[in-house]
Amino acid sequence: MLVGPVFTREAVTVPRRYWLFGSRAAYVTALWVLMWTAWLIVAGNQQVRNVGDFARFGILLFQILAPLQLALATLFAALLTASAVSREKDRRTLILLLMTNLNNSELVLGKLLASLLGVLVMLVAAVPCFMLFTLLGGISYGQVGRAFAVTLASALAAGSLGSTIALWRDKTFQTLSLTLLALVAWLAAWEAVAAGVLGDALGGIAAQRWATAFSPWQAILAASQPAVFEDNWFAALGESTILFVAFALGAAVLLNAVAIARVRVWNPSRERRSGGSEVESVESVFRRPEQAASGGEQRSVHQAPGKVRHVWDSAILWRELRTWAYGRKVLLVRVAYLVLFAAAALLLHGMVISGELDVGAREVIPPLARPLVPLFVVSLLLINALAVTSLTNERDGRTLDLLLVTDLTPKEFIFGKLGGVLYNTKEMVVLPMLLCAYMYGAGAITGENLSYLVAGLAVMDLFVAVLGIHVGMTYANSRTAVSVSLGTVLFLFIGIATCMRMIIAFSGAFHVQLQPFLAFMVGGGIGLYVLLGARNPSPAIALASFAAPFATFYVITSFILRAPLAVFLVTIVTYGFATAAMLIPAIFEFDVATGRTTGEDR
Repeated sequence: MLVGPVFTREAVTVPRRYWLFGSRAAYVTALWVLMWTAWLIVAGNQQVRNVGDFARFGILLFQILAPLQLALATLFAALLTASAVSREKDRRTLILLLMTNLNNSELVLGKLLASLLGVLVMLVAAVPCFMLFTLLGGISYGQVGRAFAVTLASALAAGSLGSTIALWRDKTFQTLSLTLLALVAWLAAWEAVAAGVLGDALGGIAAQRWATAFSPWQAILAASQPAVFEDNWFAALGESTILFVAFALGAAVLLNAVAIARVRVWNPSRERRSGGSEVESVESVFRRPEQAASGGEQRSVHQAPGKVRHVWDSAILWRELRTWAYGRKVLLVRVAYLVLFAAAALLLHGMVISGELDVGAREVIPPLARPLVPLFVVSLLLINALAVTSLTNERDGRTLDLLLVTDLTPKEFIFGKLGGVLYNTKEMVVLPMLLCAYMYGAGAITGENLSYLVAGLAVMDLFVAVLGIHVGMTYANSRTAVSVSLGTVLFLFIGIATCMRMIIAFSGAFHVQLQPFLAFMVGGGIGLYVLLGARNPSPAIALASFAAPFATFYVITSFILRAPLAVFLVTIVTYGFATAAMLIPAIFEFDVATGRTTGEDR
């Protein structure tokens, strides 16, 4: 049975699910749309005359799509494995698996490989698309093989990281947050090494070679470059690719070895095992009738030690703000985020002192985006992760059904959850804004740009929080809800980055680039509506879904043309409307969305 019954069951049942074929077809279609869009941009800007033009087009497109595939595979491998294990914990089924005769390796490796099946199938489906680049010239089979080797090794390492953290931590939000922060720290550390922060050479070896051997991003960039000699398999793979694949596989083996050795130590968690005092108190309750009959002291059944805590009128908001609703170890997430914030602040401070911001003022992408954009993206992802898990945890813990039979109103529930999300992620909300204020104080941005950044961040923070709550209410399956919510945010930022990369690489007049991107934008609108509005149709959500891709394209072109006011206005109007389109039905259609009543009962 390969690596155990857990994987065998998944391998047998997954082909029966429509999403496996749908995701594979959607991914290959998206690659084709991107290839077709890039070709229309090139054909609209210049005349293709010879074989060299085809080769240059193939090289540029390959160097765009290979890093894109790496980012998607790595992120989704980490998040899917983390959410799969966390779902087992939330539903209390992992304890049942631990009670069977499954050994540790069958449990850990089976769950890991079962969670990676979707990612692996998508990569296999993409091989023919990438092989077409070799027909254009300029791309060899060795380059394609190196790119896929780096991508597979990165996905395996990231999936092992997510699985190990999920087996270690008890709360879904802690798992997702620590996984994302670990991935960002992995990439950021070696990007700093490649930039020469620690010097041009370490131990007599160039810093760039160190970064290529340990960073998936640097490895994919090196793998997409043509090798001088590819007369044997070793040369075709390339030294840098072999070094990184060896490191990634070694990291995966180490992480899984730790998980296999500690899975029954970490689970059940210490909180669930330390029930001695609880058992004693329960036994004392059963002994009280005997004590009363024998003349012993009679105590109140409801008596409990500790200070009495008064609940607010908004019980949901009180629980989110005044209790450890997401576990005490959520402090570890905050500490990890503060470390990431400190690294971004130090890098930005160094750029301000060295005058690098002034030197790169004429660049399309300003230098200050290097430390700021990753911090902004991670902050939004963490806010979204907490929002969606605040609903999925209630479902998996069977507490949502209890809440639905109380007299809680939809406004109390939704705004209580929303307020709790923003309060518990206050560091992710406030600190990026403070960093923007520091840039204003250092003279890197104007007061006008500061107001645009702060207001834009506030709108996006609210958008991702409401998105998580909306998806958590819409999807009953917690793994699907987490995948859809985080996937929507990831596709938003990855799509923006890909469009900007294509516009810059195939530079030309913007008026001829709108038509090539039409298919990309229409497809994005259909995808958003299917994910966000198909289950509970809403004209407002449909309008927001189809308007967001077109508005985002306008924002990208306005940013490149240095029109910050247009970027700000379109962003707040588009995503503000999308927030309202999800928030209003969440309140007024709350009973239908949560299953309290059906549409026919109203």
